[in-house]
Amino acid sequence: MLATKPRIAFYWCSSCGGCDETVVDLAEGLLDVIAAVEIVFWPVALDFKRKDVEAMPDGSITATFLNGAVRTTEQEEMARLLRSKSELLVAFGSCSHLGGIPGLANLFDRESILRTVYLESPSTVNPESVLPVTSHHDDGHTVVLPGFHNTVRTLDQIVDVDYYVPGCPPPPRILRTALQTLLGGDLPAKGTVFAPDCALCDECPRKDTKPETLSIAEFKRTQDLIIDEQTCLLAQGLVCMGPATRSGCEAACIRGNMPCTGCCGPTSRVRDQGAKILSCLASLVESKEDAEIDRVLNTIPDPVGTFYRYGLPGSFLRRKRSNEVQASM
Repeated sequence: MLATKPRIAFYWCSSCGGCDETVVDLAEGLLDVIAAVEIVFWPVALDFKRKDVEAMPDGSITATFLNGAVRTTEQEEMARLLRSKSELLVAFGSCSHLGGIPGLANLFDRESILRTVYLESPSTVNPESVLPVTSHHDDGHTVVLPGFHNTVRTLDQIVDVDYYVPGCPPPPRILRTALQTLLGGDLPAKGTVFAPDCALCDECPRKDTKPETLSIAEFKRTQDLIIDEQTCLLAQGLVCMGPATRSGCEAACIRGNMPCTGCCGPTSRVRDQGAKILSCLASLVESKEDAEIDRVLNTIPDPVGTFYRYGLPGSFLRRKRSNEVQASM
């Protein structure tokens, strides 16, 4: 009798779909994956339903790769359901790992988000000022929508997570390594992040051009200069998250002549990625005068969006303080 293939599931919550594109970007390697496993749930690509998962015995899925942050009640329900049905649950990509770009919504509360989207945006026509509700009854019919949480959360703030695959989206090489490791049976320690535990600067192709003593008089945006393709981006006055970011992406953005934005998250030795890069950049400011230091740091556009672009929900900050009862949700 043939041995039963490992059963694999993929699911997305609050995300853009890029993580599922990474699966496709395995190219010919995807055929090897399909040959080695049985995909039992991947609703973005194949016709699976929630009831299919509900009918599965607990623990019957070998590994679920779940991408996306948790924003709605439906996403939370699916995260809990897939956790109970899976031997291993993998936070797949920046959004489930750290909160991701959807997590920047934690700078606002639910009511202001709904008001902006449904009442105040220039393209909105809503004369009756209708806002979404979780249940609506009309002419004997009921329509039910997921609830919209006040706070975006990481996957491990909802359920127990076994492993992490970082990146926005994760590089196919990292996904391939994760699949080979998990299916090989020799499992690493719980909580392992499937990427090298060193800073991106260590694999940066420009690391030899970083001055031994670096001082910055002003931070620039990418459109403010013609970026030298050979020189360290920090040395050019650009905010590069490389010193505070885990390697593993092969410096893809830097090879494209753009600064690292931090999508692979911090190394195990960094407790807060945003605080780490802020400390790094502050130490590089040329002046020692308080007023001048403030002026230089004020040239950094959108500090929260720059330092916590992918990690606000999982950081020390987590969200902007709210007076609402559900602010802690």
